Amino acid sequence: QVQLVESGGGLVQAGGSLRLSCAASGLTFGAYAMGWFRQGPTNEREFVAASRWSGLSSDYADSVKGRFTISRDNAKNMVYLQMNSLKGEDTAVYYCGATDNSRDPTALRNVRYWGQGTQVTVSS
Repeated sequence: QVQLVESGGGLVQAGGSLRLSCAASGLTFGAYAMGWFRQGPTNEREFVAASRWSGLSSDYADSVKGRFTISRDNAKNMVYLQMNSLKGEDTAVYYCGATDNSRDPTALRNVRYWGQGTQVTVSS
């Protein structure tokens, strides 16, 4: 049974930082690109960041470039999202997703497995 479990969300002031973690189990971790997505007040889930299987190639949404950094530890089956300079518009539920390496990991429709989400609230 595949499980993706996010943690690290919380309440932070604008300009602050948070680090999200996602623990994966029940899958061959290296066979998947891992991504972070978020769903805010508009209720539309959107791509945030993705890391290819090697961890050497990453993609970011324009809205988070230069502020967020995705990383993964294939030995521990973990993926992280370091979020700096947080803004109110970053407030959302953040989801971890696993996408087959052969597919575009920035596209929601390609995500095979989802975590349950972790809430991030940025106060201004």
